[in-house]
Amino acid sequence: MKYSIQVNASPYQSNSGETAYQFIKSALDMGHEIIRVFFYQEGIYHAFRYATPPDDEVQFVTRWSTLARDYDLDLVVCISAAQRRGLLETNEARRQGKKDNDVADGFRIAGLGLWVEAMLEADRFIEFG
Repeated sequence: MKYSIQVNASPYQSNSGETAYQFIKSALDMGHEIIRVFFYQEGIYHAFRYATPPDDEVQFVTRWSTLARDYDLDLVVCISAAQRRGLLETNEARRQGKKDNDVADGFRIAGLGLWVEAMLEADRFIEFG
């Protein structure tokens, strides 16, 4: 089965990001395909490179980055939602007069077109948060 996943909630707003992560990991381990994970609205906070929760808390950003690397997973952050919340990749940061790329490893910023494409390719679409 092919899945497209959407994460809408911040990692500190609810446990929906954790639920999405666990679902994706289980689905991949069972041999299913994840077409794309799309981070939208407050869900873009999963992609902040410089998020530094205390050591005794779940390291959400690191876990997503590792999952993307280990499974060649496509983690896409909505460009509009990211810009509204100050999450900028290198080119946009320069254009805005900022100095840094805030997007964590394994994530990329793109538009809603990629989300529509993922929904069309998938057998199932699941929204978390």
